Amino acid sequence: MKKQLVNSPIDALVDLACRDGVDVRPTLLRVLTDLYVQKPTHSADEETQYLELALGLIDVVDDATRAAVTASLSAYPAAPRAILERPGAAASAMPAPRAAPGTSDLREMFFAAGADERRLILLNLDTGAAARPAPPANHEIVKLLENAALQRNPGEFSRTLERALGIDRELAERITRDPSGEPIVVAARALGMTAAVLQRILLFLNPAVGQSVQQVYILAQLFDELSRAAAERMLNIWRKDTAPQPTVQKPAYEPVYGADGAHDHRALSTRRATPLPGRQSERNRSAR
Repeated sequence: MKKQLVNSPIDALVDLACRDGVDVRPTLLRVLTDLYVQKPTHSADEETQYLELALGLIDVVDDATRAAVTASLSAYPAAPRAILERPGAAASAMPAPRAAPGTSDLREMFFAAGADERRLILLNLDTGAAARPAPPANHEIVKLLENAALQRNPGEFSRTLERALGIDRELAERITRDPSGEPIVVAARALGMTAAVLQRILLFLNPAVGQSVQQVYILAQLFDELSRAAAERMLNIWRKDTAPQPTVQKPAYEPVYGADGAHDHRALSTRRATPLPGRQSERNRSAR
């Protein structure tokens, strides 16, 4: 069963905007729109959910955000007309529609957001997330990650995370050392970790997170609310579009130098003692 969005997403955003001066609405609208235009088609449910959120935000964001969203939708063939024809939307549109941003833009947007913004983005990623059976967790990988965290070894944790998620080194380091902790929650949910393992990792891996009991509690709550499908969608946003590097084959030859850098005389003498086929024939003729 698909997880429902927060009871009133727009009311929740307004409440956040009024608390501590945090206005998450521009960031959320940009992210939701960029996710929307990356898919060529949408189900009726996805259309309704995006339209409901976007219509509630388009009138209250700044002109720059409204222009960017309008430009993204203008370049999208199946864009909702209700948003493009919204009063003020067309007037704020950029002269030339820009292409939808790549995954790196969305990744930067997430990492630049505050904790409240990140939480709303992650929970709203459940919009349209395909419900499918989750693959079983790789217990060996999870154990390696937990051991690295318990040993307070972020370098090893990062290297293991890089292999486990198929991400680049820079992104793995960024997830590992993030001072707020939400990226670790995303990785944990995508890998099928249990809540208990995640909590131990949060307590030991990053002092910026583990020294705050309240922050660990907040992240544990986020882990409970976040679906695995939403976590995988976030990972796909973070990943860079890089082709896998070809495997380098070891050269099939015997080294002339030994381990200490000296000539391997045995190899050389063996080669000298084995004449080439052509030279062997010449010697036989000479002997006759």
